[in-house]
Amino acid sequence: MEIFGVDIGGSGIKGAPVDLDRGDLAQERHKVLTPHPATPEEVAGCVAEVVGHFAWQGPVGITFPGVVTNGLTRTAANVDKGWIDLDARTLLGDKLGLPVTILNDADAAGIAEMTFGAGRDRKGTVIVLTFGTGIGSALFVDGRLVPNTELGHLELHGHDAEKRASTKAKEDEDLSWQHWAHRVQKYLVHVEMLFSPELFIIGGGVSRKAEKFLPLIEHVRAEMVPAELQNNAGIVGAAMAAAGR
Repeated sequence: MEIFGVDIGGSGIKGAPVDLDRGDLAQERHKVLTPHPATPEEVAGCVAEVVGHFAWQGPVGITFPGVVTNGLTRTAANVDKGWIDLDARTLLGDKLGLPVTILNDADAAGIAEMTFGAGRDRKGTVIVLTFGTGIGSALFVDGRLVPNTELGHLELHGHDAEKRASTKAKEDEDLSWQHWAHRVQKYLVHVEMLFSPELFIIGGGVSRKAEKFLPLIEHVRAEMVPAELQNNAGIVGAAMAAAGR
């Protein structure tokens, strides 16, 4: 069975049909740059471009980098403030002319990882963290999602944690892997103190280079592993949500 998934990120909007039996992309994904400012209308146009690239007709799952409840986008940390309290499901559905399901981006990535990736068959408390423009989080207890946790916005040393420890922070400040790993370590220790997870799954594009920073992180009791679906997890999870999985 194939369903289309779209992942809206702070830097790019990417999507592809997803084979839900394999938990993998059915075709090579298509990506466009996220517009700046990332207004609802501009982003909706980009989503339509991605979906139209495949001439897709059918349900579409879409991730959003913020809190999503019942199709409404409630926060907008890394996109235009016009998304706050917007009926995004209706906007995107009307733009595409297709049935749309929308959910938090990290929740989508987490759902995919827990089903097809590093979290398969794991019980207890598992936290999936996606490092990119910000830090997304997905919290699972015995395989069940606690949605919209947004742990990247925890305050750490007087700042939103993602302002210090996201991949964007590493790039903007030209941090070495060791320096950045030290910041990530402080963040993980803080999250562990609050939630005591058995497992951290580290996702986002940087998970492809996990060997450069995960071995440098100390003083974290929980097991730490890179995401297996890497940067495709959001697309897969979006498609799963659209299929009701």
